[in-house]
Amino acid sequence: MINLSKPTDDDLFDYHYDEPGSLPGTLEFEEDATPSKLLLLDYTENETEFTELTTPEECLSYLSHPSVSWVNVLGLGSQEIWQGVGRVFKLHPLALEDVVNVPQRPKVEDYGQYLVVITQNVRLKEQAKGFYIEQVSLILGNHYLLTVEENHQGDGLRQVRDRIQMGKGIIRTQGADYLMYSILDAIVDGFFPVLEAYGDRIHDLEQEVITHPSRKTLRTLYRIRRELLALRRQIWPLRDAIKLLVRHPNSLIGQDVQIELRDCYDHTLQVMDLVETYRELTSEIMNVYFSSVGNKTNEIMKVLTVIATIFNPLTFVVGVYGMNFNPEASPWNMPELNWAWGYPLVWGIMLSISGGLIYLFWRWGWFEDLSTDLEVEDDR
Repeated sequence: MINLSKPTDDDLFDYHYDEPGSLPGTLEFEEDATPSKLLLLDYTENETEFTELTTPEECLSYLSHPSVSWVNVLGLGSQEIWQGVGRVFKLHPLALEDVVNVPQRPKVEDYGQYLVVITQNVRLKEQAKGFYIEQVSLILGNHYLLTVEENHQGDGLRQVRDRIQMGKGIIRTQGADYLMYSILDAIVDGFFPVLEAYGDRIHDLEQEVITHPSRKTLRTLYRIRRELLALRRQIWPLRDAIKLLVRHPNSLIGQDVQIELRDCYDHTLQVMDLVETYRELTSEIMNVYFSSVGNKTNEIMKVLTVIATIFNPLTFVVGVYGMNFNPEASPWNMPELNWAWGYPLVWGIMLSISGGLIYLFWRWGWFEDLSTDLEVEDDR
């Protein structure tokens, strides 16, 4: 499971690949992985049965019934379990490889007797700080659906199971294909609360950039843009996979369910639009950030320019009277040094120059801009 609270490049672009030279269909398991957990929900229109299985072979008695059997596998840790799952459901080694060796790109594979759909489920973290991405695989067969969740601690499909057990909606009157649609719809809808949280964060950052931009703001913007890129990389192939289910009819999917999948496809388009919109907003906010930093620098330079302009002529005056010429040697050697009012006269000249420049800057409107900037600083 990918944790994108503090994403790295490996998190954003991590897809599984086999070691060069390895045999096709090779399954890879972590040595310290937790054993898989098998949950079975068997239901008809009038009754349901929910139980936890010990071995995959226990599914055989349910698969022979006309009821819909939903087998949900939590965790990928046990090789023994997966060997049993492959035997019971007669899965191709390449199908098992796509399910077990995560993460895989969302896709659809038709194996004739069953249909394999690889998806990525997105779940918001606590306090809306980042999100999780975990692979959810669906294998649709005749009267059964096998789902595999990467995270052993997850059970992100509980909402769909509760709907079945409580008899909400029409799901219990439909087949396994409608169950697959319901899970896909729940996975796609899971993107919306994540994007809503990002919309709120982007709005707050927009206000922060305008009022008091900082390097921390820029780092946050960059991180959000990278996380949105990770969402885009998940929803884009998922959209293509659902489009494939809609455009290419399959004997395992009824006509009514294909119509429902169109609505699911529309939801993926909405998610794509939101992701692209938020990515564009982050780019615009970054431009506003750089403009704000540039404007702040210009404000500082304006203040320094006013101060330097006022003191430059004063520096010239005091520089002239800092020269060591002897007025007794020549009547032209600074005779005002011997005047009784020479010192007050120099101060008067300097104050007059300063006052004149201040009046001139005021007429030009420079101080109005500076006072506005100071008011903005006070509001911060």
